[in-house]
Amino acid sequence: MHSEGQFQQIAAREQGLHRTLSARQMAMIAIGGAIGTGLFLGSGFAIGFAGPSVLVSYAIGAFISLLLVGCLAEMTVAHPTSGSFGAYAEYYVSPWAGFLVRYAYWACIVLAVGAEVTATALYMKYWFPAVPGWIWIVGFSSLLVLVNARSVDVFGSVEYGFSVVKIAAIIGFIALGAYVVFVNPELVGGDANGRAGLHHYLSHGGFLPKGVWGMWAAVIVSIFSYLGIEMIAVAAGEAEDPQRAVTRAFRSTIVRLALFYLATLALMLAIVPWTNAARDESPFVKVMEAIHLRAAAGVINFVVLIAALSAMNSQLYITTRMLFSLSRAGHAPRVLGEVNARGIPLGALLLSTLGIALATVLSVLYPDASFTIMMSVSMFGALFTWMMIFVTHYFFRRRWTASGRPAPAFRMRGFPVLTLLGAALMLAVMATTLFIPEFHMTLIFGVPFLIALSVVYAVRYRRPQPVMQADA
Repeated sequence: MHSEGQFQQIAAREQGLHRTLSARQMAMIAIGGAIGTGLFLGSGFAIGFAGPSVLVSYAIGAFISLLLVGCLAEMTVAHPTSGSFGAYAEYYVSPWAGFLVRYAYWACIVLAVGAEVTATALYMKYWFPAVPGWIWIVGFSSLLVLVNARSVDVFGSVEYGFSVVKIAAIIGFIALGAYVVFVNPELVGGDANGRAGLHHYLSHGGFLPKGVWGMWAAVIVSIFSYLGIEMIAVAAGEAEDPQRAVTRAFRSTIVRLALFYLATLALMLAIVPWTNAARDESPFVKVMEAIHLRAAAGVINFVVLIAALSAMNSQLYITTRMLFSLSRAGHAPRVLGEVNARGIPLGALLLSTLGIALATVLSVLYPDASFTIMMSVSMFGALFTWMMIFVTHYFFRRRWTASGRPAPAFRMRGFPVLTLLGAALMLAVMATTLFIPEFHMTLIFGVPFLIALSVVYAVRYRRPQPVMQADA
């Protein structure tokens, strides 16, 4: 039987980071990670799959996210450490599982950072079409690396500011959308069919124009829209009061996310027919065009730019802490686990910028294939991590109960049914990617990647490694 003291050894080796993040900053970190281009741009992609039934798709995604939050909150309150779900998998499942989860998630976020910074260059072309994209990539990357290198408190403050801008934009959109739909629907069109209203849910092929399969396919996009809420568990390792901060932040975050996503999509589909919203440009822009707010396109572009910078800022933070945890576990070079006087693992931060360099080079050399490669591996790492969080919680609860220890301050309800349901749903989402052309490269790249990681572990790390302890 494993003892609590054994997990304390894992937590002790990850000491050295500064606990300065407040509960409000942690809540904004989670919201900042989860409200990004997935909502502002990716929602149009999801609408194209499902039509109005995308509301069900995002409700299913919110349900899975709620289950994940419950599992993660219980484990995080019991063990607040920056290794988070990677450390939990190492202890409660196996060291091999912890190795796979950390590296798959690290690779996922590193590639996502590269994708976000490439997107910022595209957004800046709206205002400065003649300026080469690499200038914006280098400029924004340098700025956010400096923010992350300064201190965790500076990072938290900047991310809080980014998230406030995004939330204000969403609240403004909800207020404007509600006014158009319920007070002045004539703003959109003159005849009855053109006006805003709930009739758009049924008047263009019905509520399920692409069938149940289309609705389920859009769940994949919804999951990626909610990705980022798990970041708060990693940030708990640097929270002032982990128990209080984690429980408050988790509860508020999932409610806000579900409200923001479902309310914006419901209003969007009532203002613009789904056949018009499901296009390459942001559905938000389509709505502004429909209600004749010409200047709003620039405002939306600014908000989307902030969303990309916010996501990139959070991702740099998280990928740095995951690599730090790997180093302290003896699964990455020792220098990556060292922290400077400000409590920042600078070596891990600098190495984690490889995604930026890779994205920049690939986007120049292979503009068509680079995005597919990066996002396919990134997508797999994210889905695999979410599934493993459910699996880890199952082992965690069984071992915790068997040990006879008092229940943690936060407890996930409905165990084991809801935990196993979450794992099964994530497995189904992963399997579905193979049958959808836009996503079928996910498993084709992801499974060999996981096998390669397993081979590296078996050859190099199967025997216990000397771990790095925090300096006294």
